[in-house]
Amino acid sequence: MLVNVSYKDRKLTERINETVGKPFNLRERWKHKGIGSPKLQITSCSMDIHNLLVLDQNLNTCNIELRPRGIILRFRSILETFALIIPYYKLSVYKGKSEEYSLYKDHHFIKVAAKKPEVHNFISKMLRIKDEQRFDHVDDL
Repeated sequence: MLVNVSYKDRKLTERINETVGKPFNLRERWKHKGIGSPKLQITSCSMDIHNLLVLDQNLNTCNIELRPRGIILRFRSILETFALIIPYYKLSVYKGKSEEYSLYKDHHFIKVAAKKPEVHNFISKMLRIKDEQRFDHVDDL
């Protein structure tokens, strides 16, 4: 779900919390050693996101917030903030090049540069949390 989160909207906040869970509390943030990514440079993206990013001349950057059941990928265009809400069960992560990660959800995708070790560590943390959310047995369904 690609949404504009520039303005406070209670219904939208509830939809986001239903999809990816409420934000981690302070104890869980300490346990995970932070839940926010460093600034990520966007190298490529799907057409919907690209159409938003070309509206201004700024650098195309984003950040990722971890949630209990998914991630929120935020980026800015013009003076608006947009978010791609991705539950873990729809998140696919690929590492095509040595310094690039691709994050996919249905027909949306964003490719980000990973030139710093902090980015590799954050993606590893995100995949570890995603792996903790999956079911181990058929009985768990």
